[in-house]
Amino acid sequence: MNSLDWAVLIGYFGVMVAIGLWSHKRVDTVSDFFTAGGKMPWWLSGISHHMSGYSAVMFTGYAGIAYQYGVTSFVTWSLPIAIGIFIGAKLFAPRLNRLRSRLHVASPLEYLKNRYNLQTQQALAWSGLLLKIVDVGAKWAAIATLLSVFTGLSISQGILITGVVTGVYCTVGGLWADALTELGQFVIQLFAGLAMLFAVMGELDGFSTLWTVWDKLPDGHAEPTAGPYTVTFLLAFLFIKTFEYNGGMWNQAQRYMATDSAASATRSARLSAVLWFVWPLVLFFPMWCAPLLVEAQKPDASDSYALMTEQLLPHGLLGLVIVGFFSHTMAMCSSDANAIAAVFTRDIAPTLSKAARGWSERAGLIAARWTTVAFLGLSMAIATQVNSPAFKDIITVVIKWVAGLMGPIAIPFMLGLMRPFRKSGPTAALVSWAAGLIAFWLVNYPVDWAVEGGVPLQYQVSVPLAVSLVLYVLIGFVKPEDTPERDAVLARINEGDGEGRHGDGTGTAAAVPAQDGGPAPAPQPRG
Repeated sequence: MNSLDWAVLIGYFGVMVAIGLWSHKRVDTVSDFFTAGGKMPWWLSGISHHMSGYSAVMFTGYAGIAYQYGVTSFVTWSLPIAIGIFIGAKLFAPRLNRLRSRLHVASPLEYLKNRYNLQTQQALAWSGLLLKIVDVGAKWAAIATLLSVFTGLSISQGILITGVVTGVYCTVGGLWADALTELGQFVIQLFAGLAMLFAVMGELDGFSTLWTVWDKLPDGHAEPTAGPYTVTFLLAFLFIKTFEYNGGMWNQAQRYMATDSAASATRSARLSAVLWFVWPLVLFFPMWCAPLLVEAQKPDASDSYALMTEQLLPHGLLGLVIVGFFSHTMAMCSSDANAIAAVFTRDIAPTLSKAARGWSERAGLIAARWTTVAFLGLSMAIATQVNSPAFKDIITVVIKWVAGLMGPIAIPFMLGLMRPFRKSGPTAALVSWAAGLIAFWLVNYPVDWAVEGGVPLQYQVSVPLAVSLVLYVLIGFVKPEDTPERDAVLARINEGDGEGRHGDGTGTAAAVPAQDGGPAPAPQPRG
């Protein structure tokens, strides 16, 4: 990097902070901070949803997969995410929006106290919080790794710089700042991604590279599945990502909650699904061509994209592409920080402190901002340990830990929204959650150590979710725990999908029981 590249990078950081400070004016309440007051346009929500699913792991871990195995990086990663989000556009997005509009909650998990009980809510909240600290730590480590390649800064210095800038804008501006910076980051990444695509085509056969390059690439590079990324892995990943990217990891759920209606949430999800299908093709194509242009130095080839960028792009454009790396990571990490702050201040803190149950709007906002800072600090500390023996490497944390542990947390949360699973109560939720976590530990460690060659990756990530799903459904039949109070919650979430007696816009909603420590929200007319 030279002074021009540094100017682009510093200018980007400045714009992100400025957007955060401007967004501060739009945040007057806790609802504004966590769900944008339900006023976010569907197109902004869709772009924000899309951007909050990326990170610099795309340009390190997945770039390595693309370098080694080719097209399978798209087929077994972004394609199942696109399909999963499209499925969730009708299945989950409108229901998640109704959590805010009808139950008047600011955190995705707030409804769990009435849907199950306080113990279930706390189990999912604490386990999800701890997992997210590790997950976001991996994202910080990924972007710091890239920064070290270009600038020579240490990993710790890169983590500190990125984390502090992200912390400023997402702490002062809440979800509005997240969404607006993600819009800016999307535009930046659009130009950066196209610049890299054109640079690679210019270095090879021009525009015809799109169809002439395949005969020159290593054998198997055009195969849809390769290496450990088999058809079984693809199906398992589709199942997992359908839950994760429709709200199972909370930050995407907030994007649906932030729109003004269930219909807008559905449109938001469909836009995100289209972007997930189209845009990764632009990003991945240069990565597929990388074996013809650079020789990766790391065993997992996670440095291949950075090396290619340095080789092909002039200064200025190089800075723009580096900004693109930052844009994805900061989008995901800031959205996760906001989601975790929502869960901690709305779901965890009131059970730990009597004072927290009586917070005013101002006190709640202060708590939300301090929680955001604390989460970012903890995840940055974890980031310095991502390459330790406990975590092994960045891609292990992201694929194995997050995909494997997300399922047991997401199953009770996501399926709890749907009336067909109304008989699955607290027992089903807690047992499925605990058994899924135990299954993850067994498959990834004792069983993996005992089996020659280890347990295949697809089973390491899918078995925990499968165990949780089967137990959640089975226990609901064996020990049904549906009650009038729980049915009332489900009626408020589901009516309007053809599952209740009235659609959106008519009728009177069922009363929702009181949250622990607070009054019940008054029934609201639909419309």
